[in-house]
Amino acid sequence: MAYENILFDVADGIGTVTVNRPKVLNALNHATLVELADAFDACKSDEGVRVVVLTGTGEKAFVAGADINELAKMKPLEAKDLAAFGQSVVGRLESMGKPTVAMVNGFALGGGLEIALACSLRTAATTAKLGLPEVSLGIIPGYGGTQRLARIAGPGVAREWVLTGDMFGADEAHRVGVVNRIFPPEELAAGTRKLVDTLLSRGPVALRFALEAIARGMNMPQQEGEIIECDMFGLASTTEDMREGMAAFLDKRKPDFQNR
Repeated sequence: MAYENILFDVADGIGTVTVNRPKVLNALNHATLVELADAFDACKSDEGVRVVVLTGTGEKAFVAGADINELAKMKPLEAKDLAAFGQSVVGRLESMGKPTVAMVNGFALGGGLEIALACSLRTAATTAKLGLPEVSLGIIPGYGGTQRLARIAGPGVAREWVLTGDMFGADEAHRVGVVNRIFPPEELAAGTRKLVDTLLSRGPVALRFALEAIARGMNMPQQEGEIIECDMFGLASTTEDMREGMAAFLDKRKPDFQNR
């Protein structure tokens, strides 16, 4: 589809999705969510895409939240439908089967933070601000934020962030585990690319199985999760990538993984 609110590019195994609404700090309206859903589906189905990077245009904002002009006009059932649709779009990142990296270059608030939380990893500029300010508007996070933040940073952090609606700096977000790596603004792109290159050098089938084991294991007791891990380990051991990885290690060379 033709995109009006996002930019989408595939190069060197990386699918880069950029929310491109700088005049409204890259806020998410329904049309933008539709375009993101299409781009995420394209990334998932394209075997040439090994890693997905999500970011926002400009230096001010990653995604500064949902479009309040749109939300303010909604009736309750319309708002519920929007939340369900937003959750389905954001959920595509978790079910991608490929590593996804949110490169937080500025404000990541409300729906912006929620979409970042659905990514496998998050990098951020030291100047970035993150938060879930929905309660200050009389609503609550609707795109999975209450659930993912608690799972990533723990219920104590989730309660503080959700109940206060405060913004937090990148240093604090990194301290509590919301952000994986932080960089000075001028080094964010290069630092994120270095992380992405590391992911690209790993076995893509192994990455997919590892992501599945982590995701499924979080929703069950540890012993049951370890059964899932055993299953994924066994499946990984049947792949051509496993044989190539082992051979490369023994031969003291870099592996040439073929995603098989």
